[in-house]
Amino acid sequence: MTVADMERFLKMCLALTSEHDREALLSSILDTAMDLSNCDAGTLYLLEDDGLHFCRMVTRSMGIRQGGHDAPITLPPAPLDPKYVCSWVALHQQPINVADVRTDTHFDFTGSLRYDAMTGYRTQSMLVVPMTDDKGRLIGVTQLINALDAQGQVVPFDPDIELMIRAVTSQAAITATNMLYNEQINRLLDSLVETLSTAIDERSHYNANHTRNMVHCGEAFLDWLDATDHPWKFDPDKRRAFLMSVWLHDVGKLAVPLEVMDKKTRLGDLLPPLQERFRIIGLLDKIAALEGRISPEELSKRNQERMGRLSFINRVDGAPFLSDDDVKEINALSRLTFVDEHGEKQRWITGPERRCLLIRKGTLTPEERAVMQSHAVVTGRILSHVSFPRMFARVPEWAAAHHELLNGKGYPNHLTAKDIPPEVRLLTILDVFEALTAKDRPYKPAISIGKTFGILHDMAEDGEIDAEILALFEESGAWETIL
Repeated sequence: MTVADMERFLKMCLALTSEHDREALLSSILDTAMDLSNCDAGTLYLLEDDGLHFCRMVTRSMGIRQGGHDAPITLPPAPLDPKYVCSWVALHQQPINVADVRTDTHFDFTGSLRYDAMTGYRTQSMLVVPMTDDKGRLIGVTQLINALDAQGQVVPFDPDIELMIRAVTSQAAITATNMLYNEQINRLLDSLVETLSTAIDERSHYNANHTRNMVHCGEAFLDWLDATDHPWKFDPDKRRAFLMSVWLHDVGKLAVPLEVMDKKTRLGDLLPPLQERFRIIGLLDKIAALEGRISPEELSKRNQERMGRLSFINRVDGAPFLSDDDVKEINALSRLTFVDEHGEKQRWITGPERRCLLIRKGTLTPEERAVMQSHAVVTGRILSHVSFPRMFARVPEWAAAHHELLNGKGYPNHLTAKDIPPEVRLLTILDVFEALTAKDRPYKPAISIGKTFGILHDMAEDGEIDAEILALFEESGAWETIL
């Protein structure tokens, strides 16, 4: 081998190992082997349980190129029967060099000859080599056909080329195996995400819907960035990492009690005992009337007042916001007392009930809100124990920071704009948009698109979220995918 030949060989090896697309790599394996051996045709087989599957077929003199997504090969796999040369090579992991298939007596070449009869081609010389990975496991077989001399005439394959062909195909097989490992790791992570999402779904269906909606919306937005050739682009690895962070951003809610996460009203589980107390007050008033301690007119008046107060409590319990008048009435109601059946003075509403009823906005008390907000910390803690590959290294950071705001008023770490990357800013917008427009929340009605974007723009003006990313998101129409 000359220095030029060696240089050519090494360049081909480098080109194969630098390929990142598995389908392109498989095509390059056969093309490289054919170039090195200067042959006219070749077939690449991949080993599976039921035999050697046709992966690529090339005949340059006839302009034939089959295999891959664009031209799948529909031929049945070659059985692992040693009478066939490719199968013998697979079983013994040794190369076979045949000068002329028509005079060879060791193998059954009827298939090749039948192909020649149908196409008018003439198969003559053949070199078949195994493809093995770094652990010596067979990946497939490369079959090269009709070596050509300088004048373009078919000649036997040079035995000196066998080692080079085997080296280059096995090197490529290792690369293909690594790609397969990478795909398996990605599938493992995807299945982990699906499992965690299912676990959340089992606890609270709406939260799993929330995550899925955010993923769909995020995918549509990233597709729009690509379609419009926007300068802010996500390469395939970054895209997967970002969507992974969306899938996992609420995993910490596994640790949030359902009575907090699904609290529909201010009182929540405190409402039934309050209603029972009002029923008891009514019964005590009836007893007082029967015993002559109050008149029928007074009983009727008390009943009306009690039902009015209960109606007020029911309204306040589910109201989006409390007015100042509501607060005054709750405080007045909290001062009312009655004497129970044991002769002890009791309040119409307890201290905990009063605290819940006085929640100005939403359904959570400060303590419950702190528990709810702890999910961001738990998300970071859970994901910090996952050994993510390099391409997903920032997933824990992005997922755990989705409630941080640019002005430092977010949680849990009160990060400011300089510490919040664009990916987290986008994640926050997706999170807020989906939460506002969702129709399946037990604690709030859906908000219209117009009002939702109004709220988001107010947040941008207040320095909470990124105005430029919000403008892109609104322009993209990606949000329509989840309505």
